Amino acid sequence: MDRNDVTKKIISAKVKNKMTWADIASKIGCSKEWTTAAMLGQMTLNLTQATVAKDLFDLTDEETAWLQIVPYKGSLPTLVPTDPLIYRWYEIVSVYGTTIKELIHEEFGDGIMSAIDFSMDIQREADPKGDRVNVVLSGKFLPYKSY
Repeated sequence: MDRNDVTKKIISAKVKNKMTWADIASKIGCSKEWTTAAMLGQMTLNLTQATVAKDLFDLTDEETAWLQIVPYKGSLPTLVPTDPLIYRWYEIVSVYGTTIKELIHEEFGDGIMSAIDFSMDIQREADPKGDRVNVVLSGKFLPYKSY
């Protein structure tokens, strides 16, 4: 058994029990974005969160323990994503990545946006021409240091 097996079981239970990520997040006690990442194997749960997940998904003690181990991060099976929705994010970074980099450097200086000290919010935005996806990414700026 490994973390991928636990992820498959979680997804299966979610589908079987007609749960939403927002419902699961409210029980875990974190945002739907963080909770979804955690349930998909990208974050480490603490004991309290893992215990809630154990009850929600009918996990064994061993499966619950896997939720508390630091995962191997990075969930894409290929270098260039093939899933159309994920590929569009790849396309956004390919087209706008240099613009994002340039504007962050102009505003903050030489450094990076943290994916560790980070939050994300995904919301539906009503629009008469068709609903829009509103994604806000917020990461701490980490300047490069001189030494």
